[in-house]
Amino acid sequence: MELHIAHKTTYAYENPVVLNTHTIFLKPLQRPYLHIGQYHLEVLPIPGGLVERSSIEGNPFFQTWFNQATDRLEINASFDVTIQLFNPFSFIIDLDFVQQINPASPQFFHYTPAEQILLYACLQTFTHHSIYKFANAVFLRSPENPIAYLMELTATVHENWKHIIRQEENIWNPEQTFEKNEGSCRDLSWMLIHMLRMQGLAARFVSGYAFNPELNEGHELHAWVETYLPGAGWIGMDPSLGLFTDQNYIPLACSSEAQNTLPVHGTYAGSGISTLETYVEISYK
Repeated sequence: MELHIAHKTTYAYENPVVLNTHTIFLKPLQRPYLHIGQYHLEVLPIPGGLVERSSIEGNPFFQTWFNQATDRLEINASFDVTIQLFNPFSFIIDLDFVQQINPASPQFFHYTPAEQILLYACLQTFTHHSIYKFANAVFLRSPENPIAYLMELTATVHENWKHIIRQEENIWNPEQTFEKNEGSCRDLSWMLIHMLRMQGLAARFVSGYAFNPELNEGHELHAWVETYLPGAGWIGMDPSLGLFTDQNYIPLACSSEAQNTLPVHGTYAGSGISTLETYVEISYK
């Protein structure tokens, strides 16, 4: 399957402003089922510099800077992608990791010391009794099968929390989402991440596109979760749909912190408010 994706981002400023350095995370990550074809990025006003870099977490991004004041910033990213069928269950977990699962431990899952160092940022969480208790109850239904646990936890979040559309840019904290029994894709993902971390599983936030072939329009950025299983690597889960992620998921950025995956980062000097408009179109090529 070949797709063409066009993503337009427009910031309008009440008064002319001086744009500081901006970083743009709008280039897809490499995945075994994805082949990225022609890629084009246009920034207006024409920047003084535009270079591709790699973030501390391995995400490709563009750093851009400007030489003039403006009342508008427009970013147009477009690219072609070829997608192959991908089985999200085609992996084998290290047997040692499975043998270390301990239902009697406060954290059921345990990595090796070397893995803990590399996964440190993706293991950081807090204590929240209700969220912890909820995840524990799901785990104890299949304590010897981590895949069954991950499937059931993702499906259970989908069944018990209503997926809503929120236009606000902020992300609710996990307690807020848990208590409201609803949330946007990013809210549900952030809550699921902390459920997994409370169990001892490293988890990170992913932002990108989830292609729905039944939609002719109305596509937008989506958020989901990846957790690390030794031997298998990072495994994707979508709590908004209650599924493991397949070839229809096209990631742009992943991070231990959700805010690091925003498509555009930057500030400006000047007075007045700014407004943001985005538009995503995904079509068959």
